[in-house]
Amino acid sequence: MSQVPTQRDPLRIAVGLAAFVAFDLAGDWIAGRVLSWGGIVGIATASLIAALAATWLVLRIYEHRTLAAAGLVINRASVENLGFGIAGGVGGATFVLALPLLAGAAHFAPVAEPPSAGTLPFVMLGLAAGSASEEVLFRGYPLQILIAAAGPFAAIIPIGVLFGLMHSGNPNAGWFGIVNTAGFGILFGYAFYRSRDLWLPIGLHFGWNFTLPLFGVNVSGLKIGVTGHQMVWTAGMWWSGGDYGPEASVLTSVVLILLFAAVAKAPIRRQVSPLTDPPAESAKCEPSPPSRS
Repeated sequence: MSQVPTQRDPLRIAVGLAAFVAFDLAGDWIAGRVLSWGGIVGIATASLIAALAATWLVLRIYEHRTLAAAGLVINRASVENLGFGIAGGVGGATFVLALPLLAGAAHFAPVAEPPSAGTLPFVMLGLAAGSASEEVLFRGYPLQILIAAAGPFAAIIPIGVLFGLMHSGNPNAGWFGIVNTAGFGILFGYAFYRSRDLWLPIGLHFGWNFTLPLFGVNVSGLKIGVTGHQMVWTAGMWWSGGDYGPEASVLTSVVLILLFAAVAKAPIRRQVSPLTDPPAESAKCEPSPPSRS
C-alpha cells in the first residue's frame, strides 16, 4: 500500500465557485423579494439565507459535506472565538472613536430626529445578519477551497481586496476607505485561518459594525441612526474619514495593525476545517509482488 498526495482539480474548483456565485445570486433574488418588507433587517436576512443556501448546496454537490464543514460548527470553541471576535471589534472601534473624543477633536451633538426606542435591537439584528452573510460569502466556501488549493496568502489577500472593491459602490466611498475596507477583508480572512471557523471573523465584523452607530458615525458610507446623538468632528477628513465614516481614517489603519497583532497572539481555539485541511495523503492499494518460493 503506497501513499499518494491528493490534489484539487482546477476545473472542479472553478465549477464549484461558479455554482456558488450562481446559487447565491438566485437565492438573494428570491429571498430579497420575499423579505423586501423588512427594511435593513429584511435585506440582510435575505443575504444571509442566500449565502447559507448556496454554501449548503455546493457542499452537498461537490464536497459531500454538511453546512458545518464551512466553519459553522457550533461548540464551546465556537462560542469562545465569537466572544473574542466581538470583543476585538468593539475594542478596535472604541479606540478609533474614543481617542478623538478625549483629545477634543470631536464631540457629540443631538440629532434633529431621534430614533424610536425599538430602533437599536432592530438595527442590531440587521447588522448581525449582514456581518454573518458577508463572512459566509467571502470567508466561507470560496476562500476555504482556495486556501486548500493555492495556500493562505494566495487566497486571503485577493479575496480581501475583492471585499474592499465590493464596497466601492457604497455612498461616499473613496480610495482610502476602500483600502482600509480591503484591510478588514484580509484581517477577517486571517482570523478564519487562525481559528478555522467563521465565528471569529463574524464576531470581529459584527463588533466593529455595531459599535460605530452607537457613537453616531457612518458605517462604510451608510448612515445608521440608533441613538439621539451624532459625532461631530473638528479634525480633518484624514482623522474622521469624512462621510464614508471612520473606516476611511488613518486611525482605523493603525487599529487594523493592532487587530492583526491581537489575532496573531491571542489564544484562539483552532477548529477542524475539512475544506482547508483535507488529508494530505490518501492510501492507494496496490497488489503485493508475488513471493519467491
